[in-house]
Amino acid sequence: MSVGTTPGGTTPAATTPAGTTPESERDAEFQEHEKILSPDFLSAAQITEMLAEDIDGVQQKLKKFLNFNNLHTCLKEAILLDYYVSGFLWARGMEFSVIQYSKFMTLLDMLLHNLRTLHMSLEDSIKWLGEVMAETGPSHSQKNEEWNVFNMKQANAVIDYLKISLFQHYKLYEFLFYSTREEIVIGTESLAANFGKQTSPSK
Repeated sequence: MSVGTTPGGTTPAATTPAGTTPESERDAEFQEHEKILSPDFLSAAQITEMLAEDIDGVQQKLKKFLNFNNLHTCLKEAILLDYYVSGFLWARGMEFSVIQYSKFMTLLDMLLHNLRTLHMSLEDSIKWLGEVMAETGPSHSQKNEEWNVFNMKQANAVIDYLKISLFQHYKLYEFLFYSTREEIVIGTESLAANFGKQTSPSK
């Protein structure tokens, strides 16, 4: 799994050493921006491979890329594979470019990293997502135009997708990551049932 980095962190005040040109300052700013949603969760070659596959093929490719070898006995692997496969197939419906696939899949992975490793709360994850989308979404600033990964419609669609996928199931993913193996085995039936309930329309 890739290691997520949180955008919006404190950046030391910039200094302008003698001989610094506007171009070099801009390059430094661009390199700082490139840290957002980096490193890539999947390579361009891996994404291109999956784009040529049907649903079963996408699942098999991701299973291989993620090195998931215990799907029939490990509930965690099965749920995580479904998380990534569902995300990729949703992105296919959006007709994303390869770079957009790359950043979207990295976003999915980093949200899980923040939950699993940083124990980020749902509220903090939503705030983090807002910061990321502010960096990768549409900008009114002309100089940042080349950094925009998603247009307004796409950025809103990404947020809406995460609302009905990861965020709607957030407590269940917390259970998946924070519970002991024995608790997960005992709670398999309940966990599966709860995931089913979460997919039903809200009242």
